[in-house]
Amino acid sequence: MILRINSKTPFTPIEMAFSKLKAHLRRIGARTFTDMFNAIAKICDLCSPDECWNYFKAAGYVAG
Repeated sequence: MILRINSKTPFTPIEMAFSKLKAHLRRIGARTFTDMFNAIAKICDLCSPDECWNYFKAAGYVAG
């Protein structure tokens, strides 16, 4: 399998996931370490496996 990077996509999969995490942290207003830690723990429930797969697909890392 050859991995191709789509030069039209400005974000890598990790940048897309972090963008969602940052939006989540802003939305709930996490201001303490405990609140932030709990919010980060909940991020796993926000991203489905299909969504994670689509991050890689949109970035051009999925062949075919």
